[in-house]
Amino acid sequence: MTLLGSIILMSPPPSLLLGGGSAQDCAEAATVTGASETARTDIPDDYLRLYQKFGAQIGVQWNVLAAIGKRETDHGRSSLPGVRSGTNYAGAAGPMQFLVSTWGGSTKIKIEPGINGYASDGDGDGYGDIYDPADAILGAAKMLKRNGAPDDLSRAIFVYNRATWYVDQVLDIARRYAGSGQIALPAEADPACDSAYVASAPDDVVRKILEYALAQRGKPYRWGGTGPDAFDCSGIIYMAYRNAGLSIPRTTFGQFPFGVVVAQGSEQPGDLVFFNAGPGTSAGHPGHVGMIVSPGKMIEARCTRCGPIKISTYRDRPNIVGFTRPLENEAVLAQLKRALT
Repeated sequence: MTLLGSIILMSPPPSLLLGGGSAQDCAEAATVTGASETARTDIPDDYLRLYQKFGAQIGVQWNVLAAIGKRETDHGRSSLPGVRSGTNYAGAAGPMQFLVSTWGGSTKIKIEPGINGYASDGDGDGYGDIYDPADAILGAAKMLKRNGAPDDLSRAIFVYNRATWYVDQVLDIARRYAGSGQIALPAEADPACDSAYVASAPDDVVRKILEYALAQRGKPYRWGGTGPDAFDCSGIIYMAYRNAGLSIPRTTFGQFPFGVVVAQGSEQPGDLVFFNAGPGTSAGHPGHVGMIVSPGKMIEARCTRCGPIKISTYRDRPNIVGFTRPLENEAVLAQLKRALT
């Protein structure tokens, strides 16, 4: 988590009724609340009670609090540095990963009038302990409220960690934690949005590729997966191209040199975007890939903890290596030519 002193004001995404629209408009609102079976299974009972208690007390969506707790430390279960003691590489600590400077300058401080920070006393002992789940979750609820929740969730989550991919991931987890009710969240998937993405394809081949990839949304990530129940990042792309009758390399390492390089800003649906992410990767050996579905948007199978396959943004994602167009590879052009004869 990265918390900065200043607040960047962001315009919220359009709040539209579910239905038709362009690919750019497909961030519509749905209403969800309650605790799903996923939430009850994944969240420890004590954490679930705290998320719901302080969400209601402060007036923010409990499932968004829970999604941040999941994304940051797996509800305090992570063994990484800074969760139970010390700080991580960025100076963040505790189950909700506050920067110590934004907590109040110390990991544990007496709660008194005029405290400059989000240090909170959720367990009633008079102290704000950054490592105590009750204190940390109450502090996170206050931060979300201050920065736009419950109405402007995108802005509130963005201030918590200033990246739109983080916003996408938190909202995706929050959806899976929620049951039925009255909490506004961006919709996860809508056939009308699929139609808009597919309609933007430059030709029938790309349409077939996109149709397959979009149909896999909501399925889990699995390393080495090529479906039909789960995929990894390159597996979904490999199978989407197979759906169009085309053979490309199976792995990210093979896909990167395979396509023709495309300048950033010239990418189009069906192209691939690569990232220097994962063990053993580098700028010339990227370990993660997504498929462009519209300008600024890609479909990706990112990681087990990142949630299911989904559409996310890529332009502000760190470590972009570059873009390629597999359809302009000579072997693919030959496959297309044979299909026409």
